[in-house]
Amino acid sequence: MPDTPVLPFDRPRPIDPPPAYAELRRTAPVTRVLTPEGAPAWLVTSYDAAVRVLTDARFGVTPPTGRDPGNETLFQDGGPHARLRRLVAKAFTPRRIAALRPGVEAAAAERVAAMAAAGPPADLMADLAAPLSLAVIGDLLGVPAAARDRLRGAAEPALTEGTPQAWGAFTAYADELITAKRAELGDDPLSALIAVHDADDGRLTDRELSAMAMTLAGSGYLSTANTICTGAILLLDSGRMAEYAAAPERAAAVTEELLRRLAGTTGEVMPRWATVDAEVGGVRIAAGDMVLVRLEAAHHDPDRFADPARFDPGRTPAGHIAFGRGPHHCLGAALARTVVTAALRALAAGLPGLRLAVPVTGIPWVSGFIDSGPSRVPVAW
Repeated sequence: MPDTPVLPFDRPRPIDPPPAYAELRRTAPVTRVLTPEGAPAWLVTSYDAAVRVLTDARFGVTPPTGRDPGNETLFQDGGPHARLRRLVAKAFTPRRIAALRPGVEAAAAERVAAMAAAGPPADLMADLAAPLSLAVIGDLLGVPAAARDRLRGAAEPALTEGTPQAWGAFTAYADELITAKRAELGDDPLSALIAVHDADDGRLTDRELSAMAMTLAGSGYLSTANTICTGAILLLDSGRMAEYAAAPERAAAVTEELLRRLAGTTGEVMPRWATVDAEVGGVRIAAGDMVLVRLEAAHHDPDRFADPARFDPGRTPAGHIAFGRGPHHCLGAALARTVVTAALRALAAGLPGLRLAVPVTGIPWVSGFIDSGPSRVPVAW
């Protein structure tokens, strides 16, 4: 490898981590790299160092030169982040997520039944993952089924292209949605966010609500669809899909192992910046330096996971950090688990002869502004 490795590293198979991660983890688990834009950063490839960075308050999600007093999202640090997280958590209680599960499972079964009725071939992204994820986001935001094409039309360009025009259109849609929702609250989490308050934190402002609606759409649409597809690819490629149907009580363990095995494949955690001088893995990181935690590398660390390339739902405890760890742990983790599990169980039960119609290396993969994933997953049965 060159003295200063340049990202991204070569990836022979889209669902496997770049081989370079293993060499770096063995020789220099915290090392200097250059981003694709040529900026210097520290790359973290060991499990222990990854957990250290994600849980250490000295590493924040906002760059030192970009502290934005107008930031209304969860992507900030300290007190402002803690306040938003406390308020948002009130709308994502275990009871509310549990209440969504029957509808998610029914929607997944309906999509798979439609695939079976239409007959092969099919595309898991277009026929299951994308519409199911959109339906779940629509339920979260209280968007009626008839109006969800507009939601997709606003969200998808912003998340895949990332242009100012696309984000402007997405923001305008979110603002309009908040205004309409304020006039007629429903039984959805977005309505709960509008209504939520407490004595110390007050309510979410309109800008905060708009930002939260966009965050929900962004994290729940493409990210979840990509996870469903990559999970199906791995299970079909390894002949493990039947585990969801043959032993449904083990579905949760299978999902956790999928998350460990695939986390980082479709998108990594946000960069961190050192707020003060700090040491990680025996390496001194200066205040202001960018740090890139690679979940794919951490989850293949043999010091934490025996035979890490092996798909083993029996690992106990799971110990993965697919949804991050520390103050920025994903608030939507429980819902994501619910959607992914429902989709893959529906596939296993409804299409027992399902197989990939092309080799894994032949599946088209695209890199978006936020997430990467398969654009199509051709299957047959």
